[in-house]
Formats: sequence, C-alpha cells, structure tokens
Amino acid sequence: MGLETVSPSGRLLAVASVAAWGLGAVLGWDELVLLGVTGVLLLVLASAMTLGHGSVRVAVEITRRRLQPDDSTRCLVEVEHQGRRSLFAPEVELPIGRDRVEVFDRGREVEITGLRRGVIAVGPATTVRGDPLGLLRRTVPMTEVVEVFVHPLTVPLEPLGTGLLRDMEGRTTDDISMSDLAFHALREYVPGDDRRHIHWRSTAKLAQDGRFLVRQYLDSRRAHLVVVVDGQSYSDDQVFETALSAGASVVKRAAADEIDTTVVAAGHVCGKGRAQHVLDVFARAEQGGPVLAEAATRAVAAAPDATLVVLITSAQHSYADLRVAAAAFPPEVRKVVLRVDPSAHTRRAASTAFSVLTLRQLNDLPALLSGGTLQ
Repeated sequence: MGLETVSPSGRLLAVASVAAWGLGAVLGWDELVLLGVTGVLLLVLASAMTLGHGSVRVAVEITRRRLQPDDSTRCLVEVEHQGRRSLFAPEVELPIGRDRVEVFDRGREVEITGLRRGVIAVGPATTVRGDPLGLLRRTVPMTEVVEVFVHPLTVPLEPLGTGLLRDMEGRTTDDISMSDLAFHALREYVPGDDRRHIHWRSTAKLAQDGRFLVRQYLDSRRAHLVVVVDGQSYSDDQVFETALSAGASVVKRAAADEIDTTVVAAGHVCGKGRAQHVLDVFARAEQGGPVLAEAATRAVAAAPDATLVVLITSAQHSYADLRVAAAAFPPEVRKVVLRVDPSAHTRRAASTAFSVLTLRQLNDLPALLSGGTLQ
C-alpha cells in the first residue's frame, strides 16, 4: 500500500495523531495521548478494510466503437461478485473520457452521448476499496482501456473516376514489360522471351527469314490514393475540422471504390488497411505536428507507389509552399491541392504542376469533386 492510497484527510489524521501522541507523552497530558491513540486506531481499522483483493469480475462491452459526431453508443458494465458477498465489498468505477461513472451491485448500462470528433478512452474499470471516513482509498484496475473513435463528419461523393476504379487496366507507366495488359508495340523475338507472347499474325505478314515478332507492354500499377491533411496552418478549429471532414469523405469514397489508401493527418500516419481503421487517424488528429512539406515527405515514405495524392490545407499557404509540398512526390503522380477557405468561393484552378481546388464549406465538396476532378 503506497502513499497514493492515503487520502489528504488520512494524511492529515496521521500527522495529527502522531503529533498529539508525542506531545501528550512529553507534557503528560492523557487527553492528547488518547486522541493520538484514537487516530492511529482509526487508520489501522481503515487499512484493514482496504486490504484484500476481493473476488469481483468486471466486464465492459461497448455496442459501437466507431461513430460520427452527435451519435451515441451504449456501454454495458457487468459486475460479478464471486464467492460470499462481504459487507465491505469493493465499489466499481469506470472512467469515460473525463467523466467517472460509479457502478453498483451487479452492473449498469451507460449511454454515451454528446460526442465530438476525437478518441474517448473508456476504462480501465477499477475496484475501489476504502473506509467510510474516506481516510484510505485503494483502486485495482480490472479491465483494459477501450477506445471509442468519433470520426469527422463526411459527405457522400461520386466515384473518384474511371481511371482510378479500373484497376484491372491499371495506370500505365513508361516502364517496358513483357507481361501486362497495356499493349505497347511489337519487336523481334530474342532468346529467353516467352513464346506465348509471339504475335503469329504479324509474324506471318511482316517477319522475314524465319524471324518472330513478340508483343511488348507497358507496366501498369494498381491505383493508390494518398490523402495528406496539414495540421498547422488553420486560423481556427472549425477550418481544421472542415479539412479533416473533407479528407475523411475522400477516404470513405475511395474505400467504396476499393482503392488502396494511405493517410497522413496532422502527423498521424496510416497505411493500407480497412476503411474504418484508416478513418481512425482523423479521429486522433489534433492541430500541430509537421508542416505541410514535411507531412508530404512522410507520405512519400509511407506510400512510395502512390498514383494520386490529395493535399488538404488552409488558404494561409502560398503557391510556393504548395509547390514545395507537391514536389515531394514523383512527377508521374497526379497531384490535387484542396484549400479550405471559408471566406472564398468554391472554385477550381489548374496549374502545370497540380490542380488547386478551393473549398468554402464541406457541403460544397461533392460538386467540387464531381466530373472526375480526381481522375
């Protein structure tokens, strides 16, 4: 039992009891000695009531762990007292975010409401042993911490574009291959070529002296979307929330289109994975972290095979800043910059290096990205 078990009133009683006992013994005052002995006995009795492990099993179950703002979920806490019930059976407390819920007897069902974007820690559920006077208090964790993710608000979007969806066709590159789907040209057969790629009709028409012509292809690769949300350039929290909502909307649409996605949101990185797990990054994001150019560099390291990148930031970045961030990606990667600016009109602008989209409010995003803007 450590000092953290003793409450401030318990510490005060301990000091006062020892002082009264000692002072009474020196001065010969029996009344002070009696007060000191009484205080010590109270502490001993409180310690006896606090000791012991108890036979309690606690289970916490949450109906939904991934929500949107203003949604609600239920938390069921089951308490099972094993063996004989004691008069001083421990209480059970469950932290939910910054709140603390007391659980009595066999359990309790708690409704978690009024949620805002973020991560809410539920638990650990603890048993609390103490005395009626509150002199000592000992807690023992009984469960693990369970995280509830509140994702940003999202809006439904149209498919991100035929060029991204048709992964069977892929996105062609300039790399020559002997086995792919993007036909490029014919060339003469050389030893080691796969005979299955011989183009017999062209060989019969064009080749002479017994030479063969084989098909040659351009490499194609699976579409891979990268979404980068800046975390340092926002004038207020609402602009930052709009940026996160825009990024989450794009990621959610990409998941429906079965496009591989990597997210870098205010310093948090999540590679390819299930859509819900990728959206968890937006729940964890807070203002701060690396600047836009550094976030883009992290995205390149996390997704070297990216085919499309969406950089989401505020209007405070200059065109030069955007160009530096976009330059972190290879030239063949398609780049789109989405600037959140509540004071401007929603519009599109094109440049030689990347497209620039200005978003006034989240509800404008579907129209802004319609017509294959990200294609």
